Formats: sequence, C-alpha cells, structure tokens
Amino acid sequence: MDLKVLLDIARKSIFTYFDKSLVLNKEFYLSNFDELSEQRASFVTLTLNGRLRGCIGSLTAHTQLYEDVFINARKAAFNDPRFEPLQFKDFTNIKIEVSVLTPPRRVTYIDKYDLKDKLIPNEHGVILKYNENQATFLPQVWEQLPSFDEFMNSLCTKANVSISCLEDNAQIFIYEAMKIKE
Repeated sequence: MDLKVLLDIARKSIFTYFDKSLVLNKEFYLSNFDELSEQRASFVTLTLNGRLRGCIGSLTAHTQLYEDVFINARKAAFNDPRFEPLQFKDFTNIKIEVSVLTPPRRVTYIDKYDLKDKLIPNEHGVILKYNENQATFLPQVWEQLPSFDEFMNSLCTKANVSISCLEDNAQIFIYEAMKIKE
C-alpha cells in the first residue's frame, strides 16, 4: 500500500474545510489506489511544534479507508475535545501522521504479569475495556511511555479506571498499525 496517499488525503481534507471552494476528487483516489476502497480502520494524529494537536480515529473498520482517513483528519483538526479547533494560521505548521490498524484481537491473560509478557512495546496498540469505560493507545505511544507500568497506568487513567481493573477481568485487545508521518 502506498501510504503517502493517505497523508495527501488527510492534509487536503483539512485544507478543504478552510477553503470550501475546493473539493477532493474521491473517484480519482479510488480508481488509482485500490486499497482505499477497502474497509479499514485508521487514526489521524496531528502535531504542532512537536506537541500533540489532535488525534481521532476508528478502532474497527466500518467504512472505506478513503472515507475513514478523510473524516478522521477533519475530526482531529476540528473536533478533538482536548483542543480548540485548528486555525488556518497553524495549518501549514502541523505535521500529520496516519495509522492504518489491523483488526483488534482479544488477549486472554491471568494477571498483570502475564499481560506484560504478551504485549510487545512499539508493536502493539492496546484497547482497554472495563465496564462502560474504554481507552486506547496507538503503538507509537510506547515511545513516550516505554515501560509496561507507565503505559498501562496511563491507559487506565485515560479510561478513567484504576490499574486494579487488570486483576478484575478488564478486557484487553491488541492491534498493530502501519503508519506514515510527514
């Protein structure tokens, strides 16, 4: 898969939000890049001056990859509740990263130590589900949180649950990601 086309779609998706007179030619992309019509899940991450500026994605495939990247790019720029909507003055300075996810697989584990043995840092993204709470970290989050304890504690905090949920049958799913970054 030519991942560069995903960066092109993401950047143009955001730009056409600012300039509504421009429209992406979806048919051009779909007729020239067959993989864009596959149902795939993606995340779009934006950084500005090296800091997170937005990150929105899909954990499961539910639409064409073209649509998923297009929509997630706009949501990351304008609808991530952690940030104000992106301003045009910042548009040229953002860096975009697109991750295409493999389908999540459930991990069965006995306890936290067994789980630690089953997770591969920098390779596995992790989804934590406990009761009604859920959170995920993409595989690249291991770069900022390299130890299992840091990673899982932060993931539990993001899900608004205690780390003790791992001893109480919290569901863990893993996935991998092909990513491309500007």
